[in-house]
Amino acid sequence: MSPVKERIVVGMSGGVDSSVAALVLKQQGHEVLGVFMKNWEDDDNDEYCASRTDLVDAVAVADAIGIEIEVVNFSAEYKERVFAEFLAEYRAGRTPNPDVLCNAEIKFRCFLDHALAMGADRIATGHYARTRTGPAGVELLRGIDAGKDQSYFLYRLEQSQLERAVFPIGDLPKSSVRNIARQHGLAVHDKRDSTGICFIGERPFREFLNRYLPTEPGNICTPEGHVVGRHTGLMYYTIGQRQGLGIGGRHGSDGTPWYVAGKDLPGNRLIAVQGHDHPLLLSRAVAVIRLTWTCSPPALDAPFTVKTRYRQTDTPCTLMAMTENHCLIAFDTPHWAATPGQSAVLYQGEICLGGGIIEDAYQDPPSLTRFLPPG
Repeated sequence: MSPVKERIVVGMSGGVDSSVAALVLKQQGHEVLGVFMKNWEDDDNDEYCASRTDLVDAVAVADAIGIEIEVVNFSAEYKERVFAEFLAEYRAGRTPNPDVLCNAEIKFRCFLDHALAMGADRIATGHYARTRTGPAGVELLRGIDAGKDQSYFLYRLEQSQLERAVFPIGDLPKSSVRNIARQHGLAVHDKRDSTGICFIGERPFREFLNRYLPTEPGNICTPEGHVVGRHTGLMYYTIGQRQGLGIGGRHGSDGTPWYVAGKDLPGNRLIAVQGHDHPLLLSRAVAVIRLTWTCSPPALDAPFTVKTRYRQTDTPCTLMAMTENHCLIAFDTPHWAATPGQSAVLYQGEICLGGGIIEDAYQDPPSLTRFLPPG
């Protein structure tokens, strides 16, 4: 960051990462204000909802480091911009990642607008990511801690958002973040990281989803059409899933595990195969839609790596074709369990270039003439 002292509003969640982000900025001499974002109101008294505890922790940290904190309610915006799409994607048989949309629409749009109205120069969060100025603008970089890097969740940020964003802990490993919190007496120093989707919390996923979408049980079938079990609703399953199928070693199986390999929405059938490396689980290319680039669009035929899930090792790939909202990514080696609805995020070294939503996966790359739309 510039040595110029700025007015920076920090999104404080009550966790150790955002707490240390605020502390670091305060120590650097910036004018720091905290904002606790309330993004979900349904089931607020539910046993699985931790928002009240998180608010208490955020207020305690703000008091300990000597900054003011404000509570802002973005629940209506969250339901309209994030949760509605979450339900629509599950209804369509895809597996969305709402955290990606939450960052783009709530944390770096609604929160940014609110902070600017407070007179902020910039906003800060506790994400493990970094930025730097490059020839085409502000570049989004991976966090130093490879095990905690969160650039995947930030790939939809635009230049107007990145120009105003600060990631104070992106240069630190998680262990150092906890040590800093401990050394400064912050009670959250050993608070465990939140897991799962923010509005679901620790509650059972199927129980939550069933409140909003009707279930329609059906058959689990092999690719050849043999019925091997029953599913409780296509929306509860994702490509590559092994647990919870209820098939086990039945139906003449040799004991090889079963995996979800596809969904037949018109027939309400879940397609299952045996073996981690079954051909139907391996893709050579994905079609990606709703493209966004953090700087300028990348060049075709250049070498990149891609992640199609957050906790995934980068896969070498080539950008084979691209239109304004559509691209075809070919993997150098077969790629496991590419899942429609998840994000495919392109990297060039430490730079997160952007990406989009997986629309389809191919065992063999389609011809470009078939892939590209007319004209």
